[in-house]
Amino acid sequence: MLFTKDLKGVRGLADKGCVSTLAHTTMTAARPVDSGLSGPGELDRYPYAEGPVGERAVGPSWEGGGSEAGRVGRRTAGNRGRGLHGQLVQQLGQMIVSGDLGADRPLVPEEIGQRFEVSRTVVRESLRVLEAKGLVSARPNVGTRVRPVSDWNLLDPDIIEWRAFGPQRDDQRRELFELRWTIEPLAARLAAGHDREEAQQRLTDMTDIMSRALAQGDALTFGRADAEFHSLLLQLGGNRMLEHLAGIVSSALQVSGGPATGCDRPTESSVGHHVRIVEAVGAGDAAGAESAMRQLLTIHPDVEHVVPAPREH
Repeated sequence: MLFTKDLKGVRGLADKGCVSTLAHTTMTAARPVDSGLSGPGELDRYPYAEGPVGERAVGPSWEGGGSEAGRVGRRTAGNRGRGLHGQLVQQLGQMIVSGDLGADRPLVPEEIGQRFEVSRTVVRESLRVLEAKGLVSARPNVGTRVRPVSDWNLLDPDIIEWRAFGPQRDDQRRELFELRWTIEPLAARLAAGHDREEAQQRLTDMTDIMSRALAQGDALTFGRADAEFHSLLLQLGGNRMLEHLAGIVSSALQVSGGPATGCDRPTESSVGHHVRIVEAVGAGDAAGAESAMRQLLTIHPDVEHVVPAPREH
């Protein structure tokens, strides 16, 4: 069966082997506060049959995916320290995002409760959270069904994390690079015309750290300074919507295993590209800052499949 029998036994990636502590902390902090409690009149949105177990309606078969359920369970991130409600959200969310529960698949609350040995309240709260993320919909006379990918909130931190551990991992990395190609050159342009002295100083601090880390062979420090550089650039342009995207993009890149920089590993070339961005920002050269950022992004192998390299004029 696709569902594991006991949520209490689900093991998560507590050590976050491929997710940095910084990224996980940022992702967790970015999640909206949700009490998980249903509002007035909402408890009946995910109804249970009221008869004895033997008389209850039988839901769709979940057979044929037992091994897959074990894989999803082991992959579940952040289960430790969560209650049954949080664990059920994680498990169902990952099964939906991985495709184990396909679009328009009916979800029978009663069956979920039986499979996971959780109360109807836990099931209802979990489905409510998944509905808020766009993963499921609940309608009278139709029941609860899985929604297509086009309806998902793809910028939701949980969905970003679940996609990072599923078959959509490569698609998400590509989509993130496309997003960066759209917003980071604009952020560099805006930073060149907004509080240039402060922007130049803060960005210079990061490039100095990157240079020292490169000389010392310290890839970890290099990567952290690099991620901070790109995050700062999105924050320094005076556009609050871009600033909001900074945390999402940075966290998503780290969770997805993609580098925050334009290169796979520390190089003098990468540092040089960053320095040119800082120089253009400090000089108030908006077009130069935008061009330098595009050049930085195009040195990453994944980006060349997204956009062509800039022309030389």
